[in-house]
Amino acid sequence: MKMAGRPATVEAVQRSQDAQARGEWTFEHPVRVYWEDTDAGGIVFYANYLKFFERARTEWLRSLGLAQSELRASTGGFFVVSETSVRYLLPARLDDELLVTARLEAGGRASLIIAQQATMKRSGALLCEGTIRIGWVDATELRPARIPPIILEALKQ
Repeated sequence: MKMAGRPATVEAVQRSQDAQARGEWTFEHPVRVYWEDTDAGGIVFYANYLKFFERARTEWLRSLGLAQSELRASTGGFFVVSETSVRYLLPARLDDELLVTARLEAGGRASLIIAQQATMKRSGALLCEGTIRIGWVDATELRPARIPPIILEALKQ
């Protein structure tokens, strides 16, 4: 499956260059495809890209000093996914090495929009891309709450 217009690799590189020109930082997390990630056709099952995205977001926050278990204990809240939009462009297969990215696209008082991509590590071919909205909730009542200042400050780094 290929996108109309330019090849996926050219489009991915252009988006990355555009983001860098705007001064936006992108976190990269390596992922290897295992048997458990594939479907009967031998390609990565579509829902597993969401798992890969989750791992990259978690490691991105951890790299900023924001371990999610510690955040919950110290602030009484945590992030939940409230919305996803994903496009699947090319398949990944068993043993492929991927780079999964996370980049803050927009932030508000109670939610963040994270732009994410999965690319082939060697060629840079864009496999999957999407945006994930995560909202901050109070852990006790599971109601939306303001994102704590400690998180907003870390995201400015």
